Amino acid sequence: MHLGEDLIILGVLLLVAYVLGRLGKLVGLPAIPIYMIVGLLASPHTGWFPLNLESNYIELIAIFGLILLLFNLGLEFDQDEFFGNFGKLIISGGSYIVVNMGVGLIFGFMVGWGTREALIIAGMTATSSSAIVTKLLIELKRLANTETPMILGVTVVEDIFIAIYLAIVSVVLSGETDFWPIVAKLGIAFTFLVVMFTIARWGGRYVSKLFHTKDDELFTILFFGFAVLFAGIGEVLGVTDAIGAFLIGLVLGATKYRNKIEHIAIPLRDVFAAFFFLNFGLALNAAQFPSVVVPVLLAVLLTIVLNILAGQFVAWINGMGAQAGINTTVILQNRGEFALILATLSLSAGLDERIQPFAGLYVLIMAVIGPILAANSEKIGAMILRTGKRQKKKRATKPERDPMLDEEIALVEAATADLDPEARSDDTRQAIDRVVDQAMQQDSSDRKRD
Repeated sequence: MHLGEDLIILGVLLLVAYVLGRLGKLVGLPAIPIYMIVGLLASPHTGWFPLNLESNYIELIAIFGLILLLFNLGLEFDQDEFFGNFGKLIISGGSYIVVNMGVGLIFGFMVGWGTREALIIAGMTATSSSAIVTKLLIELKRLANTETPMILGVTVVEDIFIAIYLAIVSVVLSGETDFWPIVAKLGIAFTFLVVMFTIARWGGRYVSKLFHTKDDELFTILFFGFAVLFAGIGEVLGVTDAIGAFLIGLVLGATKYRNKIEHIAIPLRDVFAAFFFLNFGLALNAAQFPSVVVPVLLAVLLTIVLNILAGQFVAWINGMGAQAGINTTVILQNRGEFALILATLSLSAGLDERIQPFAGLYVLIMAVIGPILAANSEKIGAMILRTGKRQKKKRATKPERDPMLDEEIALVEAATADLDPEARSDDTRQAIDRVVDQAMQQDSSDRKRD
């Protein structure tokens, strides 16, 4: 295929993504599922799109997209927030991850595709999409909400977890079975993590000296070169290119040039990441969806239920109310790029082929359901809490015996005290019944007036 035809294909795909993206914005959908759908439509497996894709260019650009996704994730990591509220963040974010990861691992084993596959599935269901979460908080204008710092705190802990998890998964997926080589690879991975985190924490001012240039073009080339370089180093060390990019982003985020880098890097990330999601959609085969639809629907249900419990628990730990818990639940249940990154890694490691359509369908459903629920979380919360208040009020306003009624009954009994016992019994009972009937009629009319 000629270069001109390749460029036409890429241009058409981007324009289609733009059109569908505009339509998606009308219903509040994020970009991730849109790009995946474009890729799915253009996939050679479907034949629904009149394009002949025989080029490797998209795959190369997609790798840059993956690198920039993780680079920006590290760049946006708030170290001061993390270390300043370490205890509360670890409890909040840690409990959220433990619940989702633990149950997700059990679910992964129940699916029955294999041990390594179970670990991948658990990772997919365990963590939120930082990109979607942050974007939704901005678009829904909830940055000032009381629960927002808590939500962002959980995503910070998730970022740390992703770094550690990817380091472990890369060793597991390497296929190594001997004990000492595994220990050596894990040792290298964690040493790399510790060194980079240490530089990020205490070496920011020294790294800043490398970026002392007023030329924006050279500045962009420099930080992009660092991102690609450390992605390669991560791949060579066995911790994946993704984690290498994340760690150098973490380091550069600690410099005084963080805002400038972010200002330039975000548009680059958006363009290249579009190709990453699009490329993932190209590899999907819709004919494989029926074989994974049951586990995907179970995973979706599992994610929603676990996030309801975890969201309320995290809100309770932080001393917040039920509405804050509902807002937290619907925001954090969004899944996206990390699930697709894991699927990409598992495919290159030769894992069960069903992992890819599972991840694709799971992310498509969650990335559609999540934003819609998030946009309506205030209404959902108001409806649930209003219903709860009504039931509580109904229980609290149960008809009670009026004290005046007791006094009237006592007067009736005193007035009939001199009567024959049998007559007194009948007369008293009839009088009391009349008093009670009158009181009930009066109470009913009072309620109607209220």
